[in-house]
Amino acid sequence: MDRRVIVVGGGISGLTAAYALASRAGADSIEVREASDRLGGKLRTSPFAGRAAVDEGADAFLARVPHGVELATSVGLVDALTSPATATAAVWHRRLHPIPDGLVLGVPTGLARLARSRLLTWRGKLRAGIEPLLPRTDDERDSLGLLIRSRFGDEVHERLVDALVGSIYAADTDRTSLAMVPQLAALAAGSRSLLIGARRQRATSAPQVGPVFLAPIGGMEVMATAVAGANRELGVSILVGAPVGEIAADGDRWRVDGDAADAVVLATSARETAALLARVAPETAALLGEMDHAGVAIATLAVGDWPQRLAGMSGYLVPKPDQRTVTAASFGSQKWAHWADPRSAGSEVLRISLGRDGLPIDHLDDDELIRRAVDEVGGHLDLDLQPSEARVSRWPAAFPQYRPHHLRWLDRVEATLPAGLFLCGASYRGVGIPACIAGATSTAGRVADLLGAS
Repeated sequence: MDRRVIVVGGGISGLTAAYALASRAGADSIEVREASDRLGGKLRTSPFAGRAAVDEGADAFLARVPHGVELATSVGLVDALTSPATATAAVWHRRLHPIPDGLVLGVPTGLARLARSRLLTWRGKLRAGIEPLLPRTDDERDSLGLLIRSRFGDEVHERLVDALVGSIYAADTDRTSLAMVPQLAALAAGSRSLLIGARRQRATSAPQVGPVFLAPIGGMEVMATAVAGANRELGVSILVGAPVGEIAADGDRWRVDGDAADAVVLATSARETAALLARVAPETAALLGEMDHAGVAIATLAVGDWPQRLAGMSGYLVPKPDQRTVTAASFGSQKWAHWADPRSAGSEVLRISLGRDGLPIDHLDDDELIRRAVDEVGGHLDLDLQPSEARVSRWPAAFPQYRPHHLRWLDRVEATLPAGLFLCGASYRGVGIPACIAGATSTAGRVADLLGAS
């Protein structure tokens, strides 16, 4: 009997799972079903303001972990990758402050650079300065925010760690699992003092060579398109506009809308997966339904008369106490050289992030989101922004929230999942593109092991 696998979801996780399985001949027949009319999920690129390709979601992937680069190489994209032209970012607190050097995801590795920054008050600097003297902090509560506040005080947490990590996860880090930020979790586990541990890590680590971030020059959706093309070359069937309505048990096999499969990979969000499993695996579905999700929007603006005083900057972050609706702004044409408009040297494409966990934006229409983006960013930068073009890209419930003890929750989910059903995607072991690729590749290996054993 042919071994058949159906993958539900055509984002980067689903496409990678299918590709990894097909590459190792882990099944005789593999099919990807995507509900929408396009592949790529949260990787979406489209023309804007005379530029052929401006990302509407993620605009890069982390290069210093291998998974994204390896996949790009495998599907023939490596020569099409580019890196940001500038990486100088700031935090806005009453004005722009350059992010101090020597941080590990916002955690200081020394006090001298922190002391020179005007981002923190002297009280905040003194509070941070006693961190190496404090006894070890019990991290049993698994809260990133609780750990950083107890070690360094509120200012380092709110203006550095939460501003950086919170922007990655669209999260409130006081309600975020420390374990799901592995670099900081390792510091907490390996050293009494986070500052000393971070300093030791930087001192003993091999020098980082090459760019921190990479992206296809045609935009991140190109990556999904390339993985889809590689799948088709390996004989994988890919269907778009094919929503899945029912998953049912069929002896020791499964049926997806009536079609038989030996294994089903659910590369959909926890919320969507819960609905699919409500009848066939109600305990798993109930657990998946507990996960919170945050929605965000990106307002993209084309503006002229960009001031020279902002040259060389990639953008800035807004700490939560200073946020109204905008959480971050990227100066796209400065960050990506290929976004520059040859017709107008003084023009700029801004990508402005709005909303996060605890700061909902779904109730605001597009005109209101653009108005807030213009008003708030204009106020931050002391500019009268008059965009010649604007668009809003909405990502409702796009960011799963890793609450404290997320990994305990995940263990319970996986313990209740019936054999032959597999989960992958951002809801489980990381929201970044490399994390999704790694999770999908690992899932494909488990599917192949199951089918091989069968």
